[in-house]
Amino acid sequence: MCSITALLNLHTSDDSQRSLALHVSKLQRHRGPDWSGVYQHAHAVLAHERLAIVDVTSGSQPLIDPENGTALAVNGEIYNHRVLREKTPSYPYQTGSDCEVILALYREHGSDLVHHLDGMFSFVLFDPLQNKWLIGRDSIGIIPLYFGHGSDGTLLVASEMKALAELCDDVSEFPPGHIWSSDQPQPELYFKEPWMDSETAPKNAFVPSELNQHLTDAVKSHLMGDVPYGLLISGGLDSSVIAAIAQSFAENRVDEDGESKAWWPRAHSFSIGLEGSPDLAAAQKVADFIGTVHHPLVFTIQEGLDALEDVIRSVETYDVTTIRASTPMYLMARQIKAMGIKMVLSGEGADELFGGYLYFHMAPNAKELHEETVRKVLALSKFDCSRANKSMMAWGIETRVPFLHKPFVNYAMSLDPESKMGGPGKIEKHIIRESFDGIVPDEILWRQKEQFSDGVGYGWIDGLKDHSESKVTDEELARANIRFPINAPSTKEGYYYRTIFEKYYPSAACAATIPGGKSVACSTEKALEWSESLKNVVDPSGRAVTSIHNDSYNSSEEAKD
Repeated sequence: MCSITALLNLHTSDDSQRSLALHVSKLQRHRGPDWSGVYQHAHAVLAHERLAIVDVTSGSQPLIDPENGTALAVNGEIYNHRVLREKTPSYPYQTGSDCEVILALYREHGSDLVHHLDGMFSFVLFDPLQNKWLIGRDSIGIIPLYFGHGSDGTLLVASEMKALAELCDDVSEFPPGHIWSSDQPQPELYFKEPWMDSETAPKNAFVPSELNQHLTDAVKSHLMGDVPYGLLISGGLDSSVIAAIAQSFAENRVDEDGESKAWWPRAHSFSIGLEGSPDLAAAQKVADFIGTVHHPLVFTIQEGLDALEDVIRSVETYDVTTIRASTPMYLMARQIKAMGIKMVLSGEGADELFGGYLYFHMAPNAKELHEETVRKVLALSKFDCSRANKSMMAWGIETRVPFLHKPFVNYAMSLDPESKMGGPGKIEKHIIRESFDGIVPDEILWRQKEQFSDGVGYGWIDGLKDHSESKVTDEELARANIRFPINAPSTKEGYYYRTIFEKYYPSAACAATIPGGKSVACSTEKALEWSESLKNVVDPSGRAVTSIHNDSYNSSEEAKD
């Protein structure tokens, strides 16, 4: 994981453009503290801040094709790079970097190269022979990317919004699953799958052993690297299953097909919560069961409140749910950084793929459940992916999310949605639980859904609300739509976050990059059609819909039967 910066469509470049690129890149150096690199051409400047994880000694960027001079700056990981190297034997590879395969693919496939990549990435490529540039982002948007224009028409591209906020009036998120060539007027969608349309979506049968194998393969692919890694365990189902699978591979290096011993054979796991929180207790049970060296971090409400401003600046949002969850994650990243770990695995994405949020129990039928999961998956870049990436990368920690590995996403979204339906006797995400029976303790495997911001301790959300109440008056909230005409906040907590966001991202363009709409527990207007009970809910906490869960099944034991 790293940061990239690009100045494109230059008429000519001189020291001023290089200095500008360095300035923009430096604002993102927290993402790549290990090395900096710059490529300069008359019509383009690329800069890169590196977090060295694969090929630590020789994988610095921008990478250059030695024969035609094409330059490449990448933020991310290409998990199938070894297979791609075998398919491109004629390319004169200079490094062991997983990202260098993009240059080889560009020679053979041009902009179609993105169809061959399995990974999380954003990249900018400049071809000096054709005076052509290419920008791409991974299918789900795990890796952030933004673009805007300078007053002279220069196209600026950067990994984070903060790098462009003061330079561009038209800052936009580069859309996930898109590729943009200089000969096109705008980014073009390349991620098109049959499951995106409920009328044509496959309805493959759920087979527990197949789900198990697909997710195991995804986790194994995500363990590539030449540095120590850690495992995030919230104590819930998703992160616990990912951690357990990863621990099964911890003894040997997956980069060498398991034929050599791991350089760091003891896997370390991490959790965070308030004193006595449910997540801390559950995470410890998981760690003891799977055998990791576990590091629980206890934080106080005041420590979380003290970090809020830094969190909002880092995560670049005013979304209430995202900030609630990002703050403990941000604090945890600092401890992980102190231990010398540069990469972690996490469990984001399962709720979206398998209908894991509590309101999914109200889905009237499988078709509507599937349509909602599609909406949730395609919106991940603005919520959980942004949180997981930016809150950890604020301290130079790369987060990998195996549930969102493209092959696994396509597999999971092609399952018959009927198999994902809840209802009497069926706990949410029951097909994951059935597929991994025995891998974690039963009390964790069948634990009910708990949002991360709830599980770290219910006092955390209450503390945020109380703090916001003291910062925002009734009169200010009543005039919120005047001060904030774009996505006006409806609660004092939302208003307070918005005032902090405005300090660092004052433009209307920056505000517009954040999703709007009523902040409700289900997070989408579509779900309001499923239940009248949600129409007056303004708090996005999972507690707001706990009754849905309790009404759907009486106990974890019943859910297993």
